[in-house]
Amino acid sequence: MRKTILILAALLGVAPAALAAGGPVPTEHFSGDLAQASHRSAPQLRAEAQRKLRTAERRAKTAAERRQRARARRDRTRGPAGGVAPQLEAIARCESGGDPAAVGGGGQFRGKYQFTYATWAAAGGSGDPAAAPEAEQDRRAAQLYAGSGPGQWPSCGR
Repeated sequence: MRKTILILAALLGVAPAALAAGGPVPTEHFSGDLAQASHRSAPQLRAEAQRKLRTAERRAKTAAERRQRARARRDRTRGPAGGVAPQLEAIARCESGGDPAAVGGGGQFRGKYQFTYATWAAAGGSGDPAAAPEAEQDRRAAQLYAGSGPGQWPSCGR
């Protein structure tokens, strides 16, 4: 009970002793809605604080669920430790031996995932894919894989 009173007092900005006493709570130093509610008793303030607490808990739960959904979306294209998904690792090994600076096909295919310049630009990249940092190549390949599947790599995506 003491912990609850302390939490409610902190939420309302009142002295814990005033809430514990159960009588009217002086609110002359409050601002906003509480300043105009000097006639409220401690039980009324407790009820209001509990409503606010439930609302805050509900919002926190919603935010946590939103973060969990975002994490699940990311995990579909990345490995568990934030690295590259196993499917993309296999594509990179097949396409370039995992070399981020690889150039193949007479210069037409570039980087770890053997992007063409057009595919690289469509995935949001700029410049030469083979000169881009490996992490950026992984990120662009993950975006491409998430949007189009393995078909972007006809030989190695099977």
